[in-house]
Amino acid sequence: MTTYPTEADLLAKVPTQLYINGEWVDGENDPFVVFDPANGEELVKIANATPAQATAALDAADEAKEAWARTSPRYRSDLLRRAFDRVIEMRDEFALLMTLEMGKPLAESQGEVTYGAEFLRWFSEQAPRVFGRYGQIPEGTARMIVSKHPVGPCFLITPWNFPLAMATRKIGPALAAGNTVIVKPASLTPLTTLLLVKVFEEVGVPKGVINVITSRDTAGISNAIMGDDRLRKVSFTGSTPVGIGLMKQAAEKVLRTSMELGGNAPFVVFEDADLDKAVDGAIAAKFRNIGQACTAANRMIVQKSIADEFAKRVGERVAAFKMGRGTEEGVTIGPLVEQKAVNKVDELVQDAIAKGAEVITGGKKGEGAGFFYEATVLHNVDLESLVVKEEIFGPVLPIVTFETEDEAVALANGSEYGLMSYVFTENFSRAQRMMDRIEAGMMGLNVGVLSNAAAPFGGVKMSGMGKEGSFEGIEEYLNTKYTAFPEPHNDK
Repeated sequence: MTTYPTEADLLAKVPTQLYINGEWVDGENDPFVVFDPANGEELVKIANATPAQATAALDAADEAKEAWARTSPRYRSDLLRRAFDRVIEMRDEFALLMTLEMGKPLAESQGEVTYGAEFLRWFSEQAPRVFGRYGQIPEGTARMIVSKHPVGPCFLITPWNFPLAMATRKIGPALAAGNTVIVKPASLTPLTTLLLVKVFEEVGVPKGVINVITSRDTAGISNAIMGDDRLRKVSFTGSTPVGIGLMKQAAEKVLRTSMELGGNAPFVVFEDADLDKAVDGAIAAKFRNIGQACTAANRMIVQKSIADEFAKRVGERVAAFKMGRGTEEGVTIGPLVEQKAVNKVDELVQDAIAKGAEVITGGKKGEGAGFFYEATVLHNVDLESLVVKEEIFGPVLPIVTFETEDEAVALANGSEYGLMSYVFTENFSRAQRMMDRIEAGMMGLNVGVLSNAAAPFGGVKMSGMGKEGSFEGIEEYLNTKYTAFPEPHNDK
């Protein structure tokens, strides 16, 4: 049974300080406000770190790195498993907190608790399974050992849209591999990460292994940490322009990088698709998290013969959505994260309308307090519209049409991004061709939601590099070392 705490009791439980070297400390800048996007009101004030405090966090991570790297895989595994169990025990607190600071409906927040916690369980299971290899070199003159080692202190920068899952997806493999971390959560939604770190503190993470810096001075914090020779890796989830800037900084220190950047996911529906499945998939792929996801279906590319029927069915479903504060019963569309996001979505919609798009439903800002935008379906969208070319990050579903398979592929690949893609077809041969031809790191084939802790998450082209989750996820936090020694049978 779901039993949510009162909002006041929950907020009183959430830390509002920095976590450095196992201690909760005040920020040295004036605190900043975290707002409820559903009404624009203040939730809490939290610590605002200085660059000097960011350096102190790196000091702690560097001091703790050797001792943590020497801990047994089973020790690290058990700690992550205890954290998983505790997050699940606290699922209602985490769900409500995400709804308060980010806006998503409670049902979706509950889903994120399940998804986000799973990274802790998955990587608790991977910690004892970091293997190397041993063998004879081909010439028979020596033997080799290939071993895996922690990369060292890691800087983890998380986004605001999935405040639990994006933290666990980075912290889990970093700790499992034996690394220490400095976490910088987004200033719009830092509370979930702070509560998560309190969980790690409760389950016994040693001091200095996890450090959390909240700050409005993102550039100052990043410059202080990334300019330090002791840092060995940066992992970032966010926009492509910011990611490019971080990669330039990382290049100066030759840092290991994982970059999960922007997306412009095509959602291709062929005329042989099961239309009921396609509509269900479109709703899930587009409107999950109020459309504020890099994996969200951004462009509906629908074969012309079924496009009108698809638009009609999707429009009917979307018109029935209930918009409101995520804590209210039956709400399916919450607020966007801030007013700037509302204005950007409206700019994209109005540009499409000006270029001839038909509004099936929605198409305007919400009324009253909060950062709301109506769930919107646009049909017959011109390919030159901004809503087709740019990542929307809002509850807007634009439909464009195609005639042939080659045209569909060209439209799907006609973007600088290549993170997620979706294809709906009942033709198995066509499905296989789409797997080969569409340029994306991930594909949903007749499904609208596919992220899973056991699956490798990541894109191609301007959508980034590296993988998170799965077996590949822990490799991102390990160095590979080759050691050679003489062939023992030749040692007379």
